[in-house]
Amino acid sequence: MSPVAEPLVRIPVGVVVERRRADSPWIDVVWRSVGVLPDDPEMTPWTVIREQDGVTLFYAGSATVDLYRSETDRYRDNLTSGAPSIWIVLSPAEGAPPYLLSAVTADPAEGEAFTGAGANLVEAVPMPEVLRQAIEDFIAEHHVEKEFFKRERSRADPEALAQRRRDGGHE
Repeated sequence: MSPVAEPLVRIPVGVVVERRRADSPWIDVVWRSVGVLPDDPEMTPWTVIREQDGVTLFYAGSATVDLYRSETDRYRDNLTSGAPSIWIVLSPAEGAPPYLLSAVTADPAEGEAFTGAGANLVEAVPMPEVLRQAIEDFIAEHHVEKEFFKRERSRADPEALAQRRRDGGHE
């Protein structure tokens, strides 16, 4: 069994989720993540924050944005994208509430990977400034430029490809 990398930094955040009345004959409501709070508030998960005009905002719970030294390239790409984001993953649950807070990440590749499970709700939400600054500081402290190494391809030997084994099979 291979060891699992431990994050160097864990940043606590609170997650805000929206439930909106749907204008659809097939579903009643639409759920989506709408933001992260830069701290872990003292609230019970799934506390109603506000209700107005068919839209309800919930504090869905707390999570951590884990930062790994090996992913600084991806964090840097996220910060320089022009719209730094945090990806929030909600997984279906039985009963109420219908979703569980599964993950929160600043790694764009990890966020995209979570979309592979068809039932997950994955949203990229704007990154709060205080989180952006913490990630920028992490990159400055831990990023190491990796030298690009271009591999040379070995040339195919046409004679070796044409040779057959004596028993009639291919090599």
